[in-house]
Amino acid sequence: MRFVVKSIVGEENFIDMTPNRSNNFCCGGGGGFLQSGFNEQRLAFGKIKDEQIKATGADYCIAGCHNCHDQIHKLSAHYGSNYPVVHLWTLLCLSLGILGPNEREYLGDDLKEVAVFHPETAL
Repeated sequence: MRFVVKSIVGEENFIDMTPNRSNNFCCGGGGGFLQSGFNEQRLAFGKIKDEQIKATGADYCIAGCHNCHDQIHKLSAHYGSNYPVVHLWTLLCLSLGILGPNEREYLGDDLKEVAVFHPETAL
């Protein structure tokens, strides 16, 4: 995933978390925990991930997993961090110019208006 992200955003814009790879911290949303109903516990467990993300100083957090995306988005809102969390496929589509107007919900203001080609608007 790192190679793909670096190819999309440019290596100079890629900021990795520490620790990373197999030593990285879990966001707390995986393994069915996101749907478990233990909201307070899930958010408390995820605080370390929120702090890890904030420590990078990055403008965005990119998630390759839907559960991680949802959990990290909720962590950002809950802890007042307010960093946008985007799916990897959202950045892929944006970089290819095929991200539809209705697929920009999680983009920050800096990317919401990036020009795109979309078949429905090209007619």
